[in-house]
Amino acid sequence: MDTLVLASGSRTRARMLEAAGVPIEIAIPAIDEPELMASLQESGATVERAAGVLAEMKAKRIATRFPGRLVLGCDQMLDCEGRWLDKAKDSAHARQQLQLLRGRAHHLVTSAVLVRDETRIWHHTDKAEMRFRDFSDDFLDFYVGAAGQEILQSVGAYQLEGLGAQLFARIDGDFFTILGLPLLPVLAALRDHKLLRS
Repeated sequence: MDTLVLASGSRTRARMLEAAGVPIEIAIPAIDEPELMASLQESGATVERAAGVLAEMKAKRIATRFPGRLVLGCDQMLDCEGRWLDKAKDSAHARQQLQLLRGRAHHLVTSAVLVRDETRIWHHTDKAEMRFRDFSDDFLDFYVGAAGQEILQSVGAYQLEGLGAQLFARIDGDFFTILGLPLLPVLAALRDHKLLRS
């Protein structure tokens, strides 16, 4: 069985794929995401379009090193009332993001792209709506301290599968999409392209 090349440094994505029985090899692309996000937003791109462009760019950047192999690029973006958030730089920045999101709804947009020989052969974008509860400053201080450096790995400074669940009043969307990978469509595409048994 061939091995999928995952063009992502996300431990969560790698764990999801491995748990689902997908053999992976990880290769992390060098992309200046904040600069590209700013450029795409200035050009008027939708958040869905931006996530797709970034996912494809990551996959194509890695595909040059793996001729003939399937490469999966992924990107997740957070849109809160037209404002796009990236991963927090440090705990203080995470706290600012969480204050912005408190009591509000936001959208997580997750895009996945399969590339072979620098040609996109499949893509899928999904969106989830997330609503933060109106938590207290005391809880915010507790959360940022208890969650530690892990919250710097995710847009919005939370991880729904852990302590971050306490931030929410409601979620509407696919759990895997929220974690950063539309897993079921990806698995279907991998079966279509003979990397997994059908």
